[in-house]
Amino acid sequence: MDPATAEEAASATGWSEPAFGEILRNVDLAAVTFDRDAQITFCNEFLLDLTGWRLEEIIGRNVFEVFLRFDRGDAQVRMTRLLARPSAKWRQEDLIFTRSGERRFIRWNSLQLRSDTGNIIGIASVGEDVTDSRQAEARIAYLNRIYAVLSGINSLIVRARDREELFKGACRVAVVQGRFPLAMMGTVDRSSMKITTVAVDGEDPWVVEAVKAIQSVKDVSHNAMVEAVLRTKTPAIANDSQDDPRVAFRRKHAELGCASMVVLPLIVAGDVAGILALYAREKQFFHEEEMKLLTELAGDIGLAIDHIETRERFDYLAYYDALTGLANRNLFLDRLAQQVRGAAISHNQMGLFLIDLERFKNINDTVGQGAGDLLLRQVADWLSQTFGDPDLVTRFGADHFAVALPHVRNEDEIGRLVEKTLDALVSHPFQLSDRMFRIAAKIGIAVFPDDGADAATLVKHAEVALKKAKVGGDRYLFYAQRMTDTVAGRLTLENKLRQALDRDEFTIHYQPKVNIATGELAGAEALIRWNDPETGLVPPARFVPILEETGLIYEVGRWAVRRAVKDYLAWSHAGLAAVRVAVNVSSQQLRHRDFVADIQLAVGIDPIAAGGLELEITESMVMQDFKHNIASLHAIRAMGIGIAIDDFGTGFSSLSYLAKLPVDTLKIDRSFIIDMNAGGQGEALVATIISLAHAVKLKVVAEGVETAEQLQLLSLLHCDEYQGFLFGEAVPAEIFERKYLAARLPTAGL
Repeated sequence: MDPATAEEAASATGWSEPAFGEILRNVDLAAVTFDRDAQITFCNEFLLDLTGWRLEEIIGRNVFEVFLRFDRGDAQVRMTRLLARPSAKWRQEDLIFTRSGERRFIRWNSLQLRSDTGNIIGIASVGEDVTDSRQAEARIAYLNRIYAVLSGINSLIVRARDREELFKGACRVAVVQGRFPLAMMGTVDRSSMKITTVAVDGEDPWVVEAVKAIQSVKDVSHNAMVEAVLRTKTPAIANDSQDDPRVAFRRKHAELGCASMVVLPLIVAGDVAGILALYAREKQFFHEEEMKLLTELAGDIGLAIDHIETRERFDYLAYYDALTGLANRNLFLDRLAQQVRGAAISHNQMGLFLIDLERFKNINDTVGQGAGDLLLRQVADWLSQTFGDPDLVTRFGADHFAVALPHVRNEDEIGRLVEKTLDALVSHPFQLSDRMFRIAAKIGIAVFPDDGADAATLVKHAEVALKKAKVGGDRYLFYAQRMTDTVAGRLTLENKLRQALDRDEFTIHYQPKVNIATGELAGAEALIRWNDPETGLVPPARFVPILEETGLIYEVGRWAVRRAVKDYLAWSHAGLAAVRVAVNVSSQQLRHRDFVADIQLAVGIDPIAAGGLELEITESMVMQDFKHNIASLHAIRAMGIGIAIDDFGTGFSSLSYLAKLPVDTLKIDRSFIIDMNAGGQGEALVATIISLAHAVKLKVVAEGVETAEQLQLLSLLHCDEYQGFLFGEAVPAEIFERKYLAARLPTAGL
């Protein structure tokens, strides 16, 4: 303001800058005047001392640029608004900056200065520094937020039933009632120094997701604040988290709008079990008073966690074994009862093993109870992994375990499983400190429903079987002696069959197939036999089912194909009138992923081999996995190998599928041939099968022909071939060669 203007204003209003300055020079109020261009014309000593400026540095400068740090455009807008105010006097509060950047709150009383003509020539403002009161109000507001969180979480602690409810609820209370933009809780594994985030809550979903991404880096070595909390068991504070080097991902915190943070330890049993992290938008948020309340809050949460863990521990011990973590006896019996009820409804068998570890007391006495306990835990883990469901395994006594077998087909399956288990257990090394131990066991077995209709009876009878096994020195015993005898006999037979394959004790007998119209030899069926060195030739009905149950049928079946091909090639290369040989294929062979490759390998040894081989499969085998099996059969037929449907009529008897199957021959089951001579439906059914088979271009072979009458009727029905005792039984390869291939085939009596 130039002197002329000031003089004009003074004469008009009774005001002058010297007088204004004299009045406000020594009072504790800030005073400043500026002209229409917002240029400072006066500033008293109080305002200069408050802001750190000297008078000569600011006179003539823009008041808004100096004290409010506006840019020129914003300063002009602010001044225009003040000059346009309808009232000549007003009050307002501004946040001003000192020369050093400190912020101060001033409550201004402002007055427009006018000339005697009424023109506004400037503005005079007198203000009170209310920074301390404003900060006190802010502190009270902050403390009220902390009190709200403390109250809310203490209320939550009373009703929380588990840790998940406590953690999620605590974070929610901090965000909703404490108005923290973000809260996070995590548990700490001190052995690995890893944090697992268990709860995150925030005002904005994207902020929550961002923090979860940050917390996915769980190694506390990346976070000095968390590391300090774990080490000192005291809170860590960052009141300017964006510039604090202890804070991980500081740039990310800036993006999230978090200016302050605190990490509080959750102490349980004298150690840090977890952390609670609270984030504030304000810098310098966490101070002594707040921290007293927050430390109290963290202590309350720690006590709540301890209480919940104690309750969970009691609940756990009510149902689980403290040493091994397996179901205890009570829980196991409850689960066993459920399995028994399920087996009764579905009419299935189920089994129960009681396992006694041998020489455990000696091991325990030798290496000490601690190592003995470790061995029990390792055995428990091994049993859980072996049987695939830890819920069905229990520690039943000091060195006893029990295993429930919910679905078993028969005693033989149980016997094989127990043999396999005992062999695997005794061969498994258990590591105790620097020593390796192997441990054997004895097992008592009870089977539902034969040995008991309820869980308690099954357990009692399994205990009886176990006691007998220990007294008698048996590795295992069933409760029923007949079961033990039956399984022992079958398992002995199974072991002998495994050895038979290695010792080349299997052999092939060939049964001739005859052309009904000509009476000439048309082919042969290869039938497997077992020549047991101890008992001689074993009937197939005794050992083939066991081969199928144990899976040995695949290896034996593959051997049979190779043997038949080898015999056929030997006859052919010897100049004999070799005929195509049919070999039965099991369902396990057909389902095996290497089946086609195995057949190709068997016939690949000679160009004529495929022409001398036919594979016999049953209709039910094909239907088990129709698409897969059809693809396999097409691949085999493409090699030039014949395919026959064996035992037709005993399975699905689906004639509609015959046209879709890549087969050459249909074999009528022996049971239909037996019923044929009775007349009526038996003969009509055979006639229908032959007629339909011929309609889809299939050759028909009748099995089990034993009488001339049966042969006569088959001839009238135009059946193509037959086999059975009427012509000849299955004989060893050398006899088949001498009787049927080397000599002229006798003419049948037709």
